[in-house]
This record gives sequence, structure tokens and C-alpha cells, in this order.
Amino acid sequence: MKVDLRALAENAAEKVNNSVLLVDASIKSISPFDLNKKYTPKELEPYDAMCDRFTRSVEVCLKFFRTYEKYMYGENSETIRDLLNRIEKLNFITSLTLWMDMRDVRNRIVHDYLPEDLKELYELITGDFGSELLMVKDRISNIKWHLQ
Repeated sequence: MKVDLRALAENAAEKVNNSVLLVDASIKSISPFDLNKKYTPKELEPYDAMCDRFTRSVEVCLKFFRTYEKYMYGENSETIRDLLNRIEKLNFITSLTLWMDMRDVRNRIVHDYLPEDLKELYELITGDFGSELLMVKDRISNIKWHLQ
């Protein structure tokens, strides 16, 4: 059975679009985090939702990158760094370093979710990381599939 890599890549692109839209909706709906405020669990829910959406969005983007790489080159990189390097050359991402930082924050959220880091995490997600995800979504949505 032959795998239709183009169809898989197109499907992965749609998932990127949907996941980034959710991150953007979260970013637009929350107020800046105040370290001096004692938040109730209910008040923290929008921030937690944003973090969950961010981690999923990074994972979905990485899955798209792997699928697109396989579609374009017929192979996958052995490391995330090599994958991101190739994706940077294709002009989907701003920089390898930024994506390594995004992946690091994703891992910190999933594994180390420390309350003292919340303000920094939220600022990264609502700042450079959120902007990067929107830019990636736009670049992916502009792929001319019929030309490939």
C-alpha cells in the first residue's frame, strides 16, 4: 500500500491551522499574569488552557514538519535539530534557536510546570512564541500544493 504523503502533509497542515488558532484565541482572551495576585484555581484555568494549547500546537507543528520533510525529500532527519534546520531553510520558521527554545518551554510545561516560572512562560507564549506560531500557520497555509 502506497502512502499518499501529500495528503498526509495537507492534513497535518490543517491541524497546524486549527491548533494555532486555539493558541491565538487563548492569548487574546487573557490578561497579563500578575505575580502579586493570588489566583484561584478557576482564575488560573485560562492560563492553563493556553499552556496546553501551546504544547499541542508545538507538537502538531513538529509533526507537520516531519511529514512535509518526508514529502519533499523522501526521508526524515535523524534529530529535531536537523529537522528544524531543514525547515528553517524552507522558510517555515524564523530560526532554529527560537524553535529549540519553544520546544524547551513545551517540555518544561509538560514535565516541570513550576509555579515560579508561570509569569515567564506566559510572557513567552503570549509574545515571541505566539507570534512565531501565527507566522508558521500563515506560511503553511500559503503552500501551493498543486505546484508540487
